[in-house]
Amino acid sequence: MQFDEAESLCKKTLEIHHEHSAPASLEEAADRRLMALICEAKGDYESALEHLVLASMAMIANGQDNVVASIDVSIGDVYLSLSRFDEAVFSYQKALTVFKSTKGDNHPSVASVFIRLADLYYKTGKFRESKSYCESALRIYTKPVPGTTAEEISSGLTEISAIYEAVNEPDEALKLLQKAMKLLEDTPGQRSTIAGIEAQMGVMFYMVRRYGEARHSFESAIAKLRASGERKSAVLGIVLNQMGLACVQLYKIDEAAELFQEARRILEQECGPYHPDTLGVYSNLAATYDAMGR
Repeated sequence: MQFDEAESLCKKTLEIHHEHSAPASLEEAADRRLMALICEAKGDYESALEHLVLASMAMIANGQDNVVASIDVSIGDVYLSLSRFDEAVFSYQKALTVFKSTKGDNHPSVASVFIRLADLYYKTGKFRESKSYCESALRIYTKPVPGTTAEEISSGLTEISAIYEAVNEPDEALKLLQKAMKLLEDTPGQRSTIAGIEAQMGVMFYMVRRYGEARHSFESAIAKLRASGERKSAVLGIVLNQMGLACVQLYKIDEAAELFQEARRILEQECGPYHPDTLGVYSNLAATYDAMGR
């Protein structure tokens, strides 16, 4: 991604707003949100925060409460990245209050904030609170309001599954991933998303020692990634490596070696020879060659 170029263009746009637009215009607020996204992607969280606060002030001045709530969620995300947890909670709770009053208690926006709070409490070691927020989000996704898309529900379930995985509940995480995938099966244009879910399912199966099912999930994910045009992406390299590990557990050593070799070629090209993912493949390949007597 060309973030430096994007930042430069966005700065010029903000300068034009400063010279020609009314103070705190909606257009300037929208561009500040874009600039915040760019700064966040570059790891410049303080600048991202500054742009989001200015955007929020402009939206408040224009009476755009729902948009202010969305910005509060983004502000919470930045505070979370800065490990300023109390301020993140405050921002999320502000957004939650507005979403509940304007959209209703069972809206996907509410569930999305619950997931963020669950993630925050997991990161601060408060696992009971984390699980409680996960359950609150799941209740919303179980009985979604009219107009909620399959993609929204699937994405939410996938995010919750990652938290269950993190708190070492792989079986529960697996159930959620299976539901998420089922929701997208008949949705056109979701091949890459389904591949990502299948890869995560493979990891879960591997964690609970169901190696045959892990191999099958990885194989299906790889086929979809190749069909989506991601024949040389780092993601494909990582999934090939994971499938190789499953094959080792199934004593399919020759197949594992082939998978590790392809993963090595892709990751060397996409990430470089000294990237941790590439180094991990080198280690796996060396161990496999040793097992083959090479």
